[in-house]
Amino acid sequence: MPANSEPRSLIIIGKLNSEISSLICTNVLVGEVWICSGQSNMAFRKGKLKADAASENYPKLRLFTVPQKTALKPETELIGNWLEGSAEAANSFSAVGYYFGRNVLKETGIPVGMIHSAVGGTSAQAWTSLSGLEKDPSLQNYAKQVRSLLADETAPGVTKALGKRGTTVLYNGMIAPLIPYAIRGVIWYQGESNNGKPFEYRTLFPRMIADWREKWGRGDFPFFFVQICPFQGISPELREAQVLTWKNTPNTAMAVTVDVGEADNIHPAKKEPVGARLALAARALVYGEKIEYSGPEYDSMKISGNKVILGFRHVGSGLEAKAGPLKGFAIAGTDKKFVDAKAEIQGDAIVVMADQVAAPMAVRYGWANVPDVNLWNKDGLPASPFRTDPESLKQDASPTKNKKAPRVTSPES
Repeated sequence: MPANSEPRSLIIIGKLNSEISSLICTNVLVGEVWICSGQSNMAFRKGKLKADAASENYPKLRLFTVPQKTALKPETELIGNWLEGSAEAANSFSAVGYYFGRNVLKETGIPVGMIHSAVGGTSAQAWTSLSGLEKDPSLQNYAKQVRSLLADETAPGVTKALGKRGTTVLYNGMIAPLIPYAIRGVIWYQGESNNGKPFEYRTLFPRMIADWREKWGRGDFPFFFVQICPFQGISPELREAQVLTWKNTPNTAMAVTVDVGEADNIHPAKKEPVGARLALAARALVYGEKIEYSGPEYDSMKISGNKVILGFRHVGSGLEAKAGPLKGFAIAGTDKKFVDAKAEIQGDAIVVMADQVAAPMAVRYGWANVPDVNLWNKDGLPASPFRTDPESLKQDASPTKNKKAPRVTSPES
């Protein structure tokens, strides 16, 4: 059915105990449904943002919160209620999910339903099905844990394993019951709990995405996610794993958040820009708007004497340095010792050099737990941290290679 701007009534007629019976559902909208999932930064309620507690009412925005539940086997049902997007309902809902849905509604005019299914402190393996994990040999250790519990559901360790960190338990309890609900796509904010194994996350995260798509059977539906904000406890390797997932997984987009983090707070308060950037991806990739939806994305490097020339995708209206000269770049020669570098925008490229490095081999940008960076495009979107070191890509185990990986060329090539 086409999207409608006015509520309708849905009438269901059938037999109940051999008698003809009917059920009438009122105030029904036809529109787009998105799932917002992940861990604490997605679960972060809008009402905790005191400066924006007084929301407008959006009756064409509908909100549904999945009750927190863990299960050793996939569930088929859950209980909950759709709420209109009132100020009260919004304040008890995911802040990022609310801002995303509100933005899509306002820009497209299409009614939007948001299903919030997120739990703080959870890992990607908790949100992945057993059969999904079993499809990758490198993730068999997680699958074996679940198989062991299934073999003896009365074992003492089962109750502990069913905690929110247990493998597959959140997929079973909070995602499986949603399938095959007709969704347009997913927005995702998670990764903090996988920070200890960033190279594994290169495989685990795209496997989780593929698993959801396989289970829904709706093809490669849009899956847009947030790159983890700067925080003293989060490594740049985790952000790199997210970049590689974006590059190598079809129909995905990544919202960069280098400007909205807090070094000593893993739950930064600036949620509205996060939802808005995810909505940009939806507006461009799903709803067909001719807009830029990403900050500059590192694409290639060329070595020319003592300089490195970096090429980018998603340049948009042009590259720019915010509030002063470019910063956050480092360069290294064959000794692999990185030093602070000078960087200059030249058209759609950036030239990087350092006086003490005569024969550069690699460049890094924002390579720190809390990067101090300022490369943006003129469309108002920041660039992700990156590194060009060839060895950084060797452990890339992402299963899908539909997008071009960064190119590294020497003077001879």
